[in-house]
Amino acid sequence: MTITLFFTLFTICSSVSGLLTQAIKQVYLNAKKPYSANIIALIDSIVVGGGGTACSYILLGKQWDLNNIVCLILMCFIVWIGCMIGFDKVSQTIAQINSTSALKEAEKKTK
Repeated sequence: MTITLFFTLFTICSSVSGLLTQAIKQVYLNAKKPYSANIIALIDSIVVGGGGTACSYILLGKQWDLNNIVCLILMCFIVWIGCMIGFDKVSQTIAQINSTSALKEAEKKTK
């Protein structure tokens, strides 16, 4: 995979994944159901980033060698990061990390 193809796929996939995440969040808001925006973004990025990269491999006739498979996995991760740029997702992730750290510290104190 070339760098140009990688960044082109990243730009397209993160845009699509961000729009899809916002659409799914709106569905949850309309249904008045709780949701986790960063988990929705993760699942979307795996489907959109991984699926988009796999489709581009098939359409461009790329071989499924180790380098391309590693790039596919990296694309899922980088699309998730690109999709998480929204403030609410980043702040929610930080809050979840902080609450997990606080729980672990509380468990250590009780032992």
